[in-house]
Amino acid sequence: MKNAIVTGGAGFIGSHLTELLLTRGYRVCVIDNFSTGRPENLGFLKGNPALTLVEADINDMKKIRTYFKGAHFVFHLAALADIVPSIVNPLSYHRANVDGTASVMEIVREMCPGLAKFVYTASSSCYGIPDTFPTPETAEIRPQYPYALTKYLGESIALHWGQVYKLPVLSLRLFNVYGPRSRTSGTYGAVFGVFLAQKLAGEPFTVVGDGLQTRDFTYAGDVASAFLAAAESDRRDEIFNVGSGNTYSVKRLVELLNGPVTFIPKRPGEPDCTFADTARIRKELKWKPEVSFEKGVSILLKNIDYWKTAPVWTPESINEATKDWFHFLAKE
Repeated sequence: MKNAIVTGGAGFIGSHLTELLLTRGYRVCVIDNFSTGRPENLGFLKGNPALTLVEADINDMKKIRTYFKGAHFVFHLAALADIVPSIVNPLSYHRANVDGTASVMEIVREMCPGLAKFVYTASSSCYGIPDTFPTPETAEIRPQYPYALTKYLGESIALHWGQVYKLPVLSLRLFNVYGPRSRTSGTYGAVFGVFLAQKLAGEPFTVVGDGLQTRDFTYAGDVASAFLAAAESDRRDEIFNVGSGNTYSVKRLVELLNGPVTFIPKRPGEPDCTFADTARIRKELKWKPEVSFEKGVSILLKNIDYWKTAPVWTPESINEATKDWFHFLAKE
């Protein structure tokens, strides 16, 4: 059995990747400090002898170093996400997303001489408000807020370590990932978690702007398969977009979720469209998404009880939570 490390493996995407790796016969070591990940996300895998779960911070190099010995693959997903907290606490994001990535790369350099692949989890937010749709990997980098910047800096570190120290590194820029086990934290964030909690509570969906903005909603299971395709490929020192192959309006999403709507103000720094150009990953890695948007939403609705503990956002609480967003990012 080949060994795989998944930092952030108890998180939303990380838990899907961990599940896939185990089903494919890999021995998996998950390293997670549970700041956003949840042990319950891996609860259905409890007792699997091929899974090791380590509670630790990625910046605690002394504690986690030994687990990397002999790793065949390293998937780096541990990070802080969400826009508003990154505006309020930019140094926390720098420590987690930039310093944390450097820490992991140094451990890999020291402990993994036979490493087959290091896969970094990048974000399409690095493109900011792009000029071209679908947006290719060559688009200009325009981070609009600290989360986007720190994820891009982490990507630069991973690729630079790969270049200097001859490590086989790939970076995947993810577009609007959704699916079961997405976060239910008290932080105002991804639209699916917000809407599903509102649906459970019988509250209207808080749609930003007119709801005609579109997003490249990509199912988490498809994203996990992209990680594995990247790791098992012979490619290195490259960046790949990971998207659904389409873009869908928020209006279409609320139609599928079926509920009343209330509208809240459009926010600065948010694009009207996200849409990945996936030609490169389809050609080079032979990867393509398998789960349609409609099917993915139906899967979420069947698992909606997961969001029972999530906060129910109202226009008033959203306004309070995003006031720093408007204060710092709104143009004069």
